[in-house]
Amino acid sequence: MESPNSIPHPAPEAEEIYRRWLQFLDDEFIRHSSPERRSEIVRDQLHQLYLGRPHGTKSSITLTSELPGTILALSLDPANVTMEAEYFADTDRERYARRKPLLWFWKMFDRSPIGLNHWLGLRFRCMLGRHIFEHLGAGVKIYHGVDLTFGYNLSIGDGVNIRQGALLNDRGGLTIGQGAVIGSFSRIFSHTHHPEDFEKVTLVPTVIGPRARIASHAIVLAGHNVAEGEAVGSFPADRM
Repeated sequence: MESPNSIPHPAPEAEEIYRRWLQFLDDEFIRHSSPERRSEIVRDQLHQLYLGRPHGTKSSITLTSELPGTILALSLDPANVTMEAEYFADTDRERYARRKPLLWFWKMFDRSPIGLNHWLGLRFRCMLGRHIFEHLGAGVKIYHGVDLTFGYNLSIGDGVNIRQGALLNDRGGLTIGQGAVIGSFSRIFSHTHHPEDFEKVTLVPTVIGPRARIASHAIVLAGHNVAEGEAVGSFPADRM
């Protein structure tokens, strides 16, 4: 068993600052649930992460040469962007509105200069997940580039490990049981499209059972109930 002392950590001063930042954000999102205030919080944080300066610096909208910088600054505010889930007819507008700023923060953190900071990223995503998901258990690890749909239809049990680039489509409801492993770039769906009418969507809950394993690049279609301990897809040991 790996000793806690052998687990990589940032330098002590950096770790303290990272923890202070995460606690500040957690406190702010607990205190503020309105979409407007959450958008302001995310906007201010992304301005610092991307531009290295506080929000409020006046941009010129008259000079063509400054338009790209202005577009970037405006797009750091969740109120100025649209996301795919906003176009779905089955979106719960009220529930999604409270989470949209946090979903934008999730995506933009991973694309920022610090998005590949492994130690910080694992803790940042779980901090946000507690405010986004229906349920998030203890000891969960969510790696870089995991893609979410609504978030409010997603329940994740204790000790779940979700690897890089996985898609968790929770439109119809998605439950991931305790200790399950979701492999890199796997795709898990909870809705289907009618074969003759792509706009006709059927929502079907999907369940990944406790300690189930979804292999890298595997696809779990809507409505599947992956049994406890079941493996879906191909694992290296399977071919030996």
